[in-house]
Amino acid sequence: MSGLAAAGLGACGSALFVGSVLGQRVVKEMHQLKPGEFTWHPERSPDGPLAIVVSIPDQRVHVYRNGIRIAVSTCSTGAPGHDTPTGVFTILEKDKNHHSSTYNNAPMPNMNRLTWNGVALHAGKLPGYPASHGCIRLPLKFSELLFGITHVGTPVILAGSHSEPTEVVHPGIVLGSYAAHEFDRVKASLKDKVQPWAAHVVDFSKPAAILVSGADRRGALLVNGEVIAESPVDIRDASQPLGQHVFILVDTHEARQGLKWHAIGHHAQHGIGLGQPEESIITRLVAPEAALATVHEHMHPGMTLVTTDLPLHPDTRTGRDFVVMSQDIG
Repeated sequence: MSGLAAAGLGACGSALFVGSVLGQRVVKEMHQLKPGEFTWHPERSPDGPLAIVVSIPDQRVHVYRNGIRIAVSTCSTGAPGHDTPTGVFTILEKDKNHHSSTYNNAPMPNMNRLTWNGVALHAGKLPGYPASHGCIRLPLKFSELLFGITHVGTPVILAGSHSEPTEVVHPGIVLGSYAAHEFDRVKASLKDKVQPWAAHVVDFSKPAAILVSGADRRGALLVNGEVIAESPVDIRDASQPLGQHVFILVDTHEARQGLKWHAIGHHAQHGIGLGQPEESIITRLVAPEAALATVHEHMHPGMTLVTTDLPLHPDTRTGRDFVVMSQDIG
């Protein structure tokens, strides 16, 4: 770790924890939550893949497990001039007792790191408006509960607008046309892989993700935040946009002889109308056989497939950060 990361999450700046509210669990509609309040109902979905969505305009954090919302919390994102970036991230590192050596040893409890240059989810002061230097501040109690269920590789979407998760079943294999004889092989492969959201998993250190660009008609496979392979991707009906979507692999689907995903659409801007992601988006994508073999080697429950209409430009990723895809990137 180097630079701002070594200095201690420099992007959080003045997000001092001292004096912030501990947080209070309440039973309220999410639009009625006051700063420091949150809801927490893990019993609604005790198991399954996690997804976290930070709604920047609403200053809310939504937690979904197995496609069901189990929690909502107030938060504080980046102040004007220190805007929290929008896009798709994964948790890169967890540190329950993180301190900043840059800002007077400021405590940043229950830190889930999103970028190596300083953006993270952590406990901090909640004034009721965006006030951080880029991080997402959370109520202390909520941050403890969230820290207890996240894992390295958990997808985090920072957005202006987003859709609710929907179940999508791809009648085939990842980035390939349907081949019934492949299903048993892929099923066996997934059966032996760790489910990173399971209670006994402490550190799932090699999460895989696929990024597909409609602009470039290319895909990239990332493992543990690093690009290990790139390939052309054939996009059927290429005149139609792919849209900004995140698909989270859940498991195989016996009845359809394919793969089951949870899908979330998102956009950097507030107020953009988003329909539910559809199965057709995945079925439009086909990669060469050599690329498919590499994907199948690294695929696992919880793997993410990210689609975007933006180019695969170096500016969309920095260092070993997972991926930052934003409409704000030129």
